[in-house]
Amino acid sequence: MTSLIKRNASESAGDGDANLLINEVVGVVGGVGEGARRARAEAFERWLGGLLSWPGGVALVAVGGLGRRECAPYGDLDLVLLHAGVGGMDELAPKVWYPIWDAGLRLDHSVRTVAEALSVAQDDVKVALGLLDARFVAGDRELADTLVRTATDHWRRTAVRQLPGLREITTARWQAHGELAFLLEGDLKEAAGGLRDVGILRAIATAGITDALRPAVRAAHLRLLDTRDALHEQAGRRVDRLVAQERDGLAARLGLRQLQPDAAQRPEAVVGQLQPDAGQAPGAVVGQFQPDPGQGPGVFVRDGDALLRRVAGDARTVSHALDDAWRAADRLRSGRRRGVDSRPVRRPVAGDVVEHDGELVLARTAIGARPDPSLSLRMAAAAATTRLPIARATCEWLAAYCPPLPSPWPAEARAALITLLGAGPGLVPAWETCDRYGLIDGWLPEWPRLRSLPQHNPVHRYTLDRHLVQTAYEAGRHTREVDRPDLLLLGALLHDIGKGLPGVGVAGHEPAGTFTDHSIVGAPLAEAVAARIGLPGPEVALIGTLVRLHLLLPDVATRRDLSDPVTIARVAEQVGDPTTLDLLHALVRADAAATGPAAWSDWKGRLVAELVTRVRTALDTGVLPAPPAPDPALVAGPLPVVHLTGDRVAVAAADRRGLLATVAGCLALHRLEVLAADAATVDGRALVECRVQPRYGLPPDPIALGGDLRRAVAGDVSVTQRLRGRALAARGCGAAPRVVWHREAATDAVLLELRAADAAGLLYRVTCALDEAGAQVRAARISTLGGDVVDAFYLVGGWPSDDERARLEAAVLAAV
Repeated sequence: MTSLIKRNASESAGDGDANLLINEVVGVVGGVGEGARRARAEAFERWLGGLLSWPGGVALVAVGGLGRRECAPYGDLDLVLLHAGVGGMDELAPKVWYPIWDAGLRLDHSVRTVAEALSVAQDDVKVALGLLDARFVAGDRELADTLVRTATDHWRRTAVRQLPGLREITTARWQAHGELAFLLEGDLKEAAGGLRDVGILRAIATAGITDALRPAVRAAHLRLLDTRDALHEQAGRRVDRLVAQERDGLAARLGLRQLQPDAAQRPEAVVGQLQPDAGQAPGAVVGQFQPDPGQGPGVFVRDGDALLRRVAGDARTVSHALDDAWRAADRLRSGRRRGVDSRPVRRPVAGDVVEHDGELVLARTAIGARPDPSLSLRMAAAAATTRLPIARATCEWLAAYCPPLPSPWPAEARAALITLLGAGPGLVPAWETCDRYGLIDGWLPEWPRLRSLPQHNPVHRYTLDRHLVQTAYEAGRHTREVDRPDLLLLGALLHDIGKGLPGVGVAGHEPAGTFTDHSIVGAPLAEAVAARIGLPGPEVALIGTLVRLHLLLPDVATRRDLSDPVTIARVAEQVGDPTTLDLLHALVRADAAATGPAAWSDWKGRLVAELVTRVRTALDTGVLPAPPAPDPALVAGPLPVVHLTGDRVAVAAADRRGLLATVAGCLALHRLEVLAADAATVDGRALVECRVQPRYGLPPDPIALGGDLRRAVAGDVSVTQRLRGRALAARGCGAAPRVVWHREAATDAVLLELRAADAAGLLYRVTCALDEAGAQVRAARISTLGGDVVDAFYLVGGWPSDDERARLEAAVLAAV
């Protein structure tokens, strides 16, 4: 419903105002909860029943939310005008539909006889499911009851035959919308584990295949409905996607609060008091955690996180129930195919593990008074490698009777964990099944803190626990490229273990402020896990190194000058040896693939590969690679020279100050983002080379771009005026920008790093400001992180004085 609202729903407080009229014509009230949904359904039924004097042989039947009496504040109406073959329906139907539209309501409608409705249901399983929710609203009750009764009987007779088609449609929907339990902005209705899946469970239960709607599922369903209601009221319109900006408001409406961790969970308890160091390389500690005076000691409270974790838990409950229901249906079909006298075949698949009727169960010899502590891990490894589900009874037995693993783990448990992590596509479902029954908590006591933990960087698409498992899955694609694939898989699982503690962030990726880098906090935590698993000392230290340096390669590749020997020397010093370098390179690619499409690009992949090649040369030979020579085409011929090839823009012009700013502004004028820029002077020529990508849409016309570049570097005033006007109109917003200085990070320059909101023309404005302040920029590296950027500028010269740094910093911040 879209209009006729008494006052904006977003103005109501608390759990929603049940007295707020969402629609004055119908008398539909707001509010969150089962009572509010029932009141809305009753209001609709009263109003619809009074639309006209209903003739005999005609009934108005509701399906969808009104049929289930689960009306959302701004939901649609799904109605069927049912008739017994009477005439005049073409004239009657508009008398029903037009008042609904005039009331500002969205409507999905149809006019059918009982036979026609059943015929459509026979051909379309989604219609068959919809008719299971059918409910009489007005008119001929006996006719409506006939449809409801016949549709239910028809479904019970044909459900086993129709479920494979329904499963195929459902799988396609999941692929399109993802898994609600692991998404940061999931669709409460369409995503896997959402409200749509509860409808499928209801249909399977109606068919009598299994008890799909157990109490836990019913409770999860009610909480998801409450969240959907609150989301509608918060947004003031129909919306089912749980977007980040609405989460805190929703949590307040639902009365949710994030629990405050105690002091023992603060990062200082792990790594001590860490002070900022302006000279630290990327991936190092950049600040000290500071508590918020308005909260408890050392706590950053985000109520939206509590909401997201609750939604994730409810979605998991629904998904697990649906998995069980699908398997029950599969067993029923396979039993019918085998016949009455045939029994399921038991087939051994691994030590103490047997396949029985399409599921994995324990061998009879494995069930004893003293089970093997590694039994749950070995069962999980077998499930992942065979891609067969573990029987629910087996999971329950393992959760109840499998003893805890000793410390250090026995060799068979350690081998089973590595087999599980390297199992490929079978890893995620096997891990999720074990997590459902609490088995993961027995292996990794740190897991409850990581489970369903939101990640607030916009490049992430998954919650933290799923991101870690997904990274291990992606790392399996690179195990042939490294000397120690087992350590790669374990490092992938543990690389972000430092997240989730108060005051912990990602160096260079968080809003301006002081915090502890999660890679530094996570290193000792990962080492403790590796030692508990039973790895020897050197391998424990290597796991710690992988976690501590897992951001090093992408940060340096995108924010530092790779032709500078100091850059290569510093990375080589931190990495130490080629084995670690290869492990980090594989981990970086796995981490990016598990993060989301915005975390990686061909350009970033080339930069990281170039950095790895240069560092490997330094590690193997002890000789730092020589800087690349200037492009010969730029140092010869008449000026200006402009070359446009793919993502590379190269310009040569008469040497003058501000050339880099002019080129950057001209590229911004043509909607091109600069990813990297280098400036040099050779024999009186100023050379500028940039790597670019379209900010949006198609690449610009190369002829127009080349013409503007030639005029701009020649000093054409008309182009310069266009640049300044466009740059001033595109200033960013958001958190306050910040400047960080890095000393001795380059051979002949000082590094100024700007952290700010992304905006078109930002590089142009900043390089202009630096030029006007008297600074010479020889290189720039731009790293975009969602809506923010981290821009690094190499300023020629030595370390400036305090006053000079303050002056340059003020000029840069004023330009942002």
